[in-house]
Parts: sequence; C-alpha cells; structure tokens
Amino acid sequence: MGVNLTPIILKHTIRLSVLSGRKIAVDANNYLYQFLALVRTPSGYPLLSPKGTVTSHLEGLLYRTTRLTSDYGMSLVFVFDGKPPKYKEKEIIKRGKIREKFIQEWREALQKGDYAQAFSKAVMTSRLTQPMIEDAKMLLDMLGIPYVQAPSEAEAQAAYMTMKGDVWASSSKDYDSLLFGTPLLVRYLTISGKEFLPSKGISRPRNPELIILDEFLSKYCISREQLIDLSMLIGTDFNEGIRGIGPKTALKLIKKYGEIESLPEDIRTKVPGHYRDVRRLFLEPEVTSEYTTDYGALKETELYTFLCDEKGFSKNRVKKAVQRIKVSRAKMEQDILKRWLLRPN
Repeated sequence: MGVNLTPIILKHTIRLSVLSGRKIAVDANNYLYQFLALVRTPSGYPLLSPKGTVTSHLEGLLYRTTRLTSDYGMSLVFVFDGKPPKYKEKEIIKRGKIREKFIQEWREALQKGDYAQAFSKAVMTSRLTQPMIEDAKMLLDMLGIPYVQAPSEAEAQAAYMTMKGDVWASSSKDYDSLLFGTPLLVRYLTISGKEFLPSKGISRPRNPELIILDEFLSKYCISREQLIDLSMLIGTDFNEGIRGIGPKTALKLIKKYGEIESLPEDIRTKVPGHYRDVRRLFLEPEVTSEYTTDYGALKETELYTFLCDEKGFSKNRVKKAVQRIKVSRAKMEQDILKRWLLRPN
C-alpha cells in the first residue's frame, strides 16, 4: 500500500514521450499486480492457460512492455521483491484479510449475477505467487529484457540503482521509493491513461507523473530523514500511523519539532517503539550491486513455445509483439552506434 503522501506531494504530469530514451527501474511486483487486477474476464476471473495456470500478468507484461519500449523508446529494467523486512509482516497479514473479504464479496456478486459489481470486487483479490513470478522472469529473459532480484524491497533496490546513475528513474505506484531515496520517481507508467477505481466501478483519466525528490523536499524545507519521520506518523508498510494524523498535520509537526524524538510527549508516546529501526530500514536498506541493466538477445523460438504452446497465447498477437521488440532493439542499437560515433576523441 505504501505511505499516503498525496495531499502534500509535488508532482509533474508528463507525457510518455518525455521518457523516450530513458532507462527506468520498474517495481516488478507492483507492475504485475496491476495486470493481475485488471486483465480479467468480465465476471472477474483471471486469464488462464490450457493447464489452468494464471496468465493475466504475462499478457500485460508482454503487451505493455513491448509497447513502451517500441512506441515510446524506453529501456525498462524490472526489479523483483526479495525477502520482506520483519516489520512488514503485519501489513502482509492485513492485506491478506482484505483480500479474503473481497473474495467473499466477489463470490456473492457472481451468485446475484451482478457482473459489474463482481469485476470491481475481483480486482482486489489478486495474489502474486512464486510460480507466477518465475513465469514473468522467464518471459523477460526470452524478451531479452533485464531484471534484478532484490535481496529485500524492490523499491529500495530501484532507488539504489537510480542514485548510482545506472537508471534514470524508479517507477512504482507507491511513494515509498522517495523514502528509500530515489532522486526521480515515475508513477502511472501506463498506455491507456486510465486508472480503475474498484470502490466506484469506474475508470478515471490518469497520466504519468514525475516526482523530483530534491524539488519536493525543497518546497517544504525538509530533509529526507524528516520525510521519513513524518511518513512514520502517517503510517508506512513497516509501522502503524497515529490515529488522527494525516500528511498535512504530520508535515506541520516535523517542520516545527524537527524529528520524532523532539515531538511533544503526548504524541511521541503514540509512535511505535521500533521507529528507529524503521528509519534505518529506509536510510540503509538491504540492496545488491550485483546486477546488469544491459539488454540481452531475443529468444524468439523459445518465446513462441512458452507463450503459444504452453500458455495458450494467440500466435498472431505474439508475432506483433515480437515485431515491436525487433523494431525497438534496432533503434536502440542505432542510438548506441550514434553515441559511439559522436564520442569525443
């Protein structure tokens, strides 16, 4: 879920074309969950292979990724979550309970024959399993698109890669990437320009957003450490927030008192006792430097076998995706050659 910074966030609405030629580290789990939620039948069931395995995430991964790389000239590097920090356990259990609630409501809507309601509930029932993740990695490997296995949080790893300059920006729907220190965050990396609202059963326009960390911090004259502290007052994936304190109030408190330790006692005592550990988790996350952002070869024969023969994809649609890959790869090679020819002697 991440921290809710929406009321105070400073963002720039951009066009996808602005990201042309940029290399972006994508929060893979976050990305795949979007497809599991929305790529479904009208009654809310996920897409399945002939053997009954879920393929909604592969459908979205193949077609959106090849469009973004071919039509918009982006270079994507996918980053997968590793072992979650121990403090995330409560959040994971909470999400599981919410998912079970929506599963029950989905079944009830199906029994009533209310398919619009069923779909709006089904989008909240997604569960990304390890076999699904392995299938996604296999697909990326066949497409020649690099991916990184993070030791812990994918957003932390993507932020680290951005800070090192190995990618231009991180991409995730959640704001946690900012707490982990990413200089640039791209949200809503979609082609449709829409976001589905399950509670209302409708979609609303949603364009890509760019958030510049330094600009955001400078606007409020706070440091990244203070951003982390105010986020803990609101609530993060690793701690519960304080009831009655939202983003604006949290910002005022931290601007006035500087840090959690200096807050008035009646507020400070409500902060979870492990807040220093949470602060350290954001400032010194577990990451790896063992990765590559280079693209590999397209494994066309293996791709058709995997998607068409095993997963039941339409061969014509896969052919179109393959063609887009070839076009984008040729353009990428031309750009590399051009930069090499224009390099200073």
